[in-house]
Amino acid sequence: MFAMPARLRAVFRLGPGSPEVAPVKLQQGRIYILPTLPGLAFAGVLLIMLVASINYSISLGYAFTFLLGGVGIASVLNAFRNLFQLSIRYGKAESAFPGGNVVFHLLIDNPDPRRRPALRLIGSGNRGETSFDLPPSTCSEILLALPAQRRGVLPIDRTVIETRWPLGLVRAWSVLMPDMEALIFPTPEVGSPPPDRFPSNSPADLGSLCQGNEDFAGLRAYQETDSPRRVAWKVYARDGEMLTKEFSASASGELLFDWYDLPTGLPEEARLSRLATWLLLARQGEERYALRLPACQFPAARGEAHLRRCLGALARHEAGQEKRWN
Repeated sequence: MFAMPARLRAVFRLGPGSPEVAPVKLQQGRIYILPTLPGLAFAGVLLIMLVASINYSISLGYAFTFLLGGVGIASVLNAFRNLFQLSIRYGKAESAFPGGNVVFHLLIDNPDPRRRPALRLIGSGNRGETSFDLPPSTCSEILLALPAQRRGVLPIDRTVIETRWPLGLVRAWSVLMPDMEALIFPTPEVGSPPPDRFPSNSPADLGSLCQGNEDFAGLRAYQETDSPRRVAWKVYARDGEMLTKEFSASASGELLFDWYDLPTGLPEEARLSRLATWLLLARQGEERYALRLPACQFPAARGEAHLRRCLGALARHEAGQEKRWN
């Protein structure tokens, strides 16, 4: 099959060239239609039938040719209407580790009281696709999964919404440029050495008590963000009151993940992988931990939101950042 050169493809590249602000509405000017290979074959058969009908003056041949031609024209109209007036908004983007998939959530609104069948959402470079139908007068959440290949920021880039409904004779499509991006975290290191605690001369080592996971310190009122493992279930079974166990530990029991404490000869990507492993282990053990990178720092905390912030900083790290936090 003939492959169009990349430079020539860029000349005929359709759709927006920069990220679009939501909502994106599919109007007449941004819906493109071309025949598919079966459509071209169908048109060729119609042409042969028309020539034969003219040469042999076959009235029934004329009627059959024009009937099938009308069916072809109707399929073009229906393919166009299947995309017309759709409205696309942006949802969340789920980050991932290399080797997995980042998932983009798109909200597609069908304002018409008719179903929109046989639609497809295709990622840039055919990296991923999703087939779906849209119920009448409904906003649907459509997921598009793209492969996470290497650490960094992955924009959704140029995305195509298309349909070949109802007969597959034509392809109607529109190009989207959603303003969305997902983070690809560093690959966790296998066999990573254990992390260090705060050093004894650190300002964090004040000898004060903070929330930790060592000695039982008492009970407090339950909060929605508390881990189920810390709920005092025996008290709840006896009195029906939701309470959370608190533990005390010295501040020196907290974890410090410092970019500059890693071995000098360790490459940047290996540093990021080791820090990512430590973050995951600390989250699994419900430890409090702080993170220091050349360009940013995060005070000691725990929880899923803190983990996401720290992993996001690792994903966004750029080579050559030398700022040192004091």
